[in-house]
Amino acid sequence: MQPIIQPFFDINTGTMTYVVYKEAGSPAAIVDPVLDYDPNAARTSTRSADAVIAFVHEQRLRVEWILETHAHADHLSAAPYLKRELGGKIAIGESIRTVQGVFKKIFDLEPEFQLDGSQFDHLFSDGERFMIGEIEACALFVPGHTPADMAYRIADSVFVGDTLFMPDVGTARCDFPGGSARTLYRSIQRLLTLDPDTRLFVCHDYPPSTRGPRWQSTVREQREQNIHVGGGKTEDEFVAMREARDATLGMPTLIVPAIQVNIRAGHFPDAAGNGTTYLKIPLNAF
Repeated sequence: MQPIIQPFFDINTGTMTYVVYKEAGSPAAIVDPVLDYDPNAARTSTRSADAVIAFVHEQRLRVEWILETHAHADHLSAAPYLKRELGGKIAIGESIRTVQGVFKKIFDLEPEFQLDGSQFDHLFSDGERFMIGEIEACALFVPGHTPADMAYRIADSVFVGDTLFMPDVGTARCDFPGGSARTLYRSIQRLLTLDPDTRLFVCHDYPPSTRGPRWQSTVREQREQNIHVGGGKTEDEFVAMREARDATLGMPTLIVPAIQVNIRAGHFPDAAGNGTTYLKIPLNAF
């Protein structure tokens, strides 16, 4: 089966959100939804999520899953808002517990913040199979960018998160807490052993000036053309390149608000006594 995949590109964060379904009126999954956030005003909006909601209603879809590939550092998740409006279970890989443990200390989160992933409705284990209506799906553990990345194989397609970008962009950084270039290389090789015609859908695109945004490639294209891992590059070659490149990169603009929210499954901390919700800024922590 080849599912229908509707992409939504957020130009502000370079993020792809996907709606995956069989046909109009069928069950569906949403992958990596975006909550709009203005860092200058510390103000959220639901413009991007509302476009997804409108499409779901237009196609008369029934949302069963809201899938997060990892705890993103570059955008806030709209998963709770979509769940309230459309239903579905918010899910992520079970290693999110490791990420929660790291960032609870960095952000000095409240003592009652649990490190068991219970903020999510479901935690996937590696190789776990699930259904989106009649569509078969499988969660694939692909750490490296973070310790908790999951890819989702849905019928003939794989949503690779931040393991791979488009071939002319390469791969994601590995210098966040718990990241590992060597681990990422091995995760990528796991994906590249799939059938060459398998469709791969990336979570982000940062296109060069010569083209517009793209989000779909194949295993064959990534094997042959990916500028970081294609053409038979060895693990040691990749690690040397990735670590040298990462050393030159600044932190993502939204890492401080995004991580605090996304390890909570997209929920915000409880409001203070004055009714305002606050996030923390840890000085010199990154």
